[in-house]
Amino acid sequence: MLLTQTIPVLDLRDFHADDRRQTFISQLGRALEDIGFFAITHHSVDAELIQAAYEATQAFFTLPESAKRQYEDLTLHGQRGFTAFGREHAKDHPVPDLKEFWHVGRSLPPDHPLAARYPANLSPIEVPQFATVMNQLYAQLDACAAELLKACALYLGEPETLLSDMMRDSDTILRVIHYPPIAPDVHPASLRAAAHEDINLITLLCEATDEGLELWQRDGTWRSIRALPGQIIVDSGDMLQQLTNGLLQSTTHRVVNPADSRDRRFSMPFFAHPRPEVDLTPLPGCIAKTGEQVFPSITAGAYLQQRLREIGLAE
Repeated sequence: MLLTQTIPVLDLRDFHADDRRQTFISQLGRALEDIGFFAITHHSVDAELIQAAYEATQAFFTLPESAKRQYEDLTLHGQRGFTAFGREHAKDHPVPDLKEFWHVGRSLPPDHPLAARYPANLSPIEVPQFATVMNQLYAQLDACAAELLKACALYLGEPETLLSDMMRDSDTILRVIHYPPIAPDVHPASLRAAAHEDINLITLLCEATDEGLELWQRDGTWRSIRALPGQIIVDSGDMLQQLTNGLLQSTTHRVVNPADSRDRRFSMPFFAHPRPEVDLTPLPGCIAKTGEQVFPSITAGAYLQQRLREIGLAE
């Protein structure tokens, strides 16, 4: 049976075609206004590279717990390397998510002005190909995110590079997630990822290895989002909602537990962040469209630290 996607599907080639460019911009903007999600095809992220990244992911997460824990540095507040199972919880959710993950951040040349501000990436020696594959995937997703943010800026009536410039050389994060089989004694309120909104500007989610992602709709029901080959799922985060004064939505979503408790799931979301000093005060043009300023002035760095505390990754 042919599965069809349950959210708008856009083709990134249309953004670079003169006769389809404006249609693409309008479709992207409307999707982020209406539901905060869309899927993108022909995104130039190599399918074989995604598969290689999942193979490296599985190799790491099947290591003994003692081996994985060597790469967890609590002083980094989860921003690099391994974060153990049960460490993170959704904002205002009383129990931890049923996942463990690894974070890859941006690697800058030693002489770059921001190099000293970002933690160095860690690399598991037990999986020699891990760092190379993840760095390549990071670069391709970074380029794709910049293109989508250009289209988003044009939809808002802003200069094309306004949003993509905010994430240039930023500490954007590639999260590699393992959702293990569900233990029989798990807390009844526990989900693989409880209902939450992403913190950042936009998120690019490489096709997950299984279903489970759902978004919350305005009618009070959950909509399942398919994990289909060749598609990257894109959603807007709280920082973009803040910057647009709520014009573009940050939609609540979750990852539900599987029907078969023995199933495991892997996914790789790419969280596109602005640099810490970027001002997230709502844009005047967005305030004009929404009526009045409803979000306060704050920098991206201060916003991120506030949210990391709320989800248990910072004190």
